[in-house]
Amino acid sequence: MTNLLVLQLLNGLQLGVLLFLIAAGLTLVFGIMDVVNLAHGVLYMVGGYLTASFAALTGSFWLGLGLMIPAAALIGLVLEYVVIRRLYERSHLDQVLATFGLVMIANETVKIIWGTAPIGVPMPELLDGSIPLMGPLKYPVYRLAIIAAGLAVAVGLYVMVNHTRLGMLLRAGATHRNIVAALGVPIGRLFAIVFMLGTVMACFAGGIVAPILSVDTGMGESVLILTFVVVVIGGIGSVKGAFFGAILVALVDTVGGVFGPIAMRAVLDPAAAGQAGRTLAPMLVYILMAAILFARPQGLFGARS
Repeated sequence: MTNLLVLQLLNGLQLGVLLFLIAAGLTLVFGIMDVVNLAHGVLYMVGGYLTASFAALTGSFWLGLGLMIPAAALIGLVLEYVVIRRLYERSHLDQVLATFGLVMIANETVKIIWGTAPIGVPMPELLDGSIPLMGPLKYPVYRLAIIAAGLAVAVGLYVMVNHTRLGMLLRAGATHRNIVAALGVPIGRLFAIVFMLGTVMACFAGGIVAPILSVDTGMGESVLILTFVVVVIGGIGSVKGAFFGAILVALVDTVGGVFGPIAMRAVLDPAAAGQAGRTLAPMLVYILMAAILFARPQGLFGARS
C-alpha cells in the first residue's frame, strides 16, 4: 500500500507540473489582459504536434523540442496580433466565442496537416529506463525529468515575476492597468509578451509530454477543463496560486482516483465500492474547488476585489 501511495504521489506531482505550465500562462492572460482564452488548450496540442514533427525531421527529440520553442513564440505573437488584440475591449462573451472559433480552426488545421491518427514520439535514450525508489518500486526516469523541468520553469517564472523589471510591470498591469498605461508603459507590447509567454509554456508542456502520451487532436480539450479549475482554485492572475493549485488538483485527481474505491470498501461490498469509487473519483476535484471557493471566493492566492 505504501508503494502504491508513493507511486501515485509521484504521478500526481508529474501531472501537477504539466497543469502548472498550462495554467500559469492562462492565469497571466486572464489576470493581466482580462481575456478568456478557450484556445489555450489547443496550444498544448500544437506543442505536441510541433515537437513530434521537428523530432521526426531532425532525428532528435531534443532538437525537436528546441525548435518547437521559437516556433511557439512566433505562433503566440501572430495570434495576439491577428486575433487577441481585437478582443481587449470586447466583452467576455465575445472573447469566449472568438477563442472557441480558434479551437475549431486549430483542430481542423491539425487534421489537415497531420491527420487524425495519434502520433508517437520516441523516448529520448538519455532518459529511457527506470530507477529504483523503495523496495521493488521503480519509476520512469523521463517522468522524473518532467517533474524537474516543470519545477525549474516554476522557479524561473517566480524569479522573473518577482525580481525583474518585466515582472514588476506584469504585477502592476494585473492590478492597475490604466495607471501603468498612463505612465508611458507600452501596454500593447506588454500584452504581446504575456500572451507569447503563455503560448510557449503551454506548447512546452505538450512537447515534453509527447514521449509518454500519444499526440492526438483531442488532447487539448481534455486538459483545458482541469486547467480552468486550477486557475480558479489558485486565484486569477496569481502564478503562485497556479503552481499550488495545479499540484493540489493533480494530487486529488490522481490519488483520489486510485484510493477512492479502496476507501469505499470499508462501508460497501467490493463490487459496489468499485462502482461508487469510479463514480465519485472524477467529482473530487470539483468538490475541492467548491469547498475552496466557499471559504475563499478569490481563490487561494487571488487578490481581494
